Amino acid sequence: MDCIFCKIISGEIPCKKIYEDENMLAFHDINPVAPVHFLVIPKTHIESANDIADVESGVIAKIFAAIPNLAKEQNLENGYRIINNCGEYGCQTVSHIHFHVIGGKQLGWGKDF
Repeated sequence: MDCIFCKIISGEIPCKKIYEDENMLAFHDINPVAPVHFLVIPKTHIESANDIADVESGVIAKIFAAIPNLAKEQNLENGYRIINNCGEYGCQTVSHIHFHVIGGKQLGWGKDF
């Protein structure tokens, strides 16, 4: 498989890791759009939100349970945004479900995040 996130999970491609367990990996985005911008991905390859089945839903629930703790560790007490892009028209550029956690400033709408 030629999935960049699977390669990051396997260690083939380095990342600036902030958290890892048996279900997920969280790391800083290489092109941040805000002072704090990290990704949280499942270690299981799930292509997009359209591909979440009953089995995968448990992993996604664990990711969403972990995000508030990760946000707190990254000093996002004033709030943050979680973004998931799904499919071509949703601007998904990597076919491995991932969640952007963005904050560290007052966020706006549109391209201002």
